[in-house]
Amino acid sequence: MKDTLSMATSATAASTGISRTAHRLAIASLVSQIGIIVTGGAVRLTASGLGCDNWPNCMPGTMTPVPESGVHGLIEFGNRLLTFVLVAIAIATIASVWKARRQFPRIFWLSLGLLAIIPVQAVIGGITVWTKLNPWVVSLHFLASAALVCMATLLVNRTGLASNPQPGGITGGPVAPTLRTLGWAIWALSAAAVVLGTIVTGTGPHAGDPQAPRHDFNPDLVTRIHVVPVYLLVAAVAVAIFLAIRTNAPAHLRHGLWWMVGVLVLQAAIGYTQHFTGLPVPLVLAHMLGSALLMVAATNVWDRSTGLVQAK
Repeated sequence: MKDTLSMATSATAASTGISRTAHRLAIASLVSQIGIIVTGGAVRLTASGLGCDNWPNCMPGTMTPVPESGVHGLIEFGNRLLTFVLVAIAIATIASVWKARRQFPRIFWLSLGLLAIIPVQAVIGGITVWTKLNPWVVSLHFLASAALVCMATLLVNRTGLASNPQPGGITGGPVAPTLRTLGWAIWALSAAAVVLGTIVTGTGPHAGDPQAPRHDFNPDLVTRIHVVPVYLLVAAVAVAIFLAIRTNAPAHLRHGLWWMVGVLVLQAAIGYTQHFTGLPVPLVLAHMLGSALLMVAATNVWDRSTGLVQAK
């Protein structure tokens, strides 16, 4: 029976033109986009932001670090090399969906968009170096990565649905208008929390280099402003969970909401702990990972509640 189901699934994937390989590559793209956020955080938290003080060269006249740049140069250069991994995965993803580009244009354009934004992200990284780690540019560099994470999340959902069609599509069935509205609110509030979080980071002590500029804001004030959308987000998720259970919302959406709860609890615990313990490096890095996972969870909830980005 399992062999029959496996053969049926394979036949369905073949007929749609989107294979399980394409779905796996989409997952690899998402994981690598999250990974470069974490490694970028490690560059900043180890004060290696100017380990390579030029761009696109690492040092004047050389693409690679010199012995004088020490471990900081190796850390920064290693993070730059990861960009090529992202490009390779993006190209492989495009190749895997190329034959189905007319049948599934949205999947094709999502994969193409991921590849197109990677060089833009690299240029922003170069501007970050040229401006000696200006906190506004550093924030933009992080937010571009967050946008790529959101796009990769949608691509995972789309390729998963196309390679293994499910009744009711990505939403799993009809969703009440209030839950669709809450899906928008959850994504918008998550994005607002992440944006404001970059300002908190730009005000804090981990600048990426001892000489890097910092925001002149009051750290406690910007932290309090940062948590306002977080409180609203918690309320929105709580209401969405209540309505999803009460209205017996599709399982796809309920599962997405519970994943959102898990990420929120984890991220809140890390955030409060790091704030009251003086921002230790391991917790700050974990909080950056949590920010990426928050955008994954929020994008997934938005997708499963609205179903606006159809597989095709």
